[in-house]
Amino acid sequence: MTNSLQSVDERTARELRGLARVLVRSGYADHAAITVALTEAVQEDAPTMDAAALVPLLIGEAVVDLNAEATAWPATTDPDRLDAVLNELEGQGFVVVRYTSDHHAARQALEAAAAPKGLVFFTDTDVWHAVDFGMLELKVWHPDTANVAPGEPLLDDVLALLHLHDLPAVFDEGRIEVTLDWQRKVSL
Repeated sequence: MTNSLQSVDERTARELRGLARVLVRSGYADHAAITVALTEAVQEDAPTMDAAALVPLLIGEAVVDLNAEATAWPATTDPDRLDAVLNELEGQGFVVVRYTSDHHAARQALEAAAAPKGLVFFTDTDVWHAVDFGMLELKVWHPDTANVAPGEPLLDDVLALLHLHDLPAVFDEGRIEVTLDWQRKVSL
């Protein structure tokens, strides 16, 4: 891989590897989506590079690194516990939108639902932040798309469920900040 990125500056090589890392580790993007995103990044940031040759190498390197780390992970990871929370919220009547591109898509899912209790969602960039910094931002909205506020039962219910599943979480500036190690099992 080093030889493949030799003709680009160190910063660009680091950024391309970083993008491959978060895309692979997210556990939500499939191989095709990762390939498209990395191809666009290579074409924009390193236009002299052959994206068709470089992208598989970037993905491969990220997968190898992830698989090496995953051997030391616990049997149940924080993202596993998060999935349990989200599944339970869905069972309670919440609309749950995972890894969406933006709040507009989440709003559309909420508006399409029949009698939702509320909306819980996070974006792709929220996951990328969690991969690198160990904190995922969850947004919680009422059925009318208003943000929840401190002291409201809807917020308290979501926080209680997160805590029940051993996921430290606090409400801050309109969102729930969940502290977690992003160790999501991936199969590409």
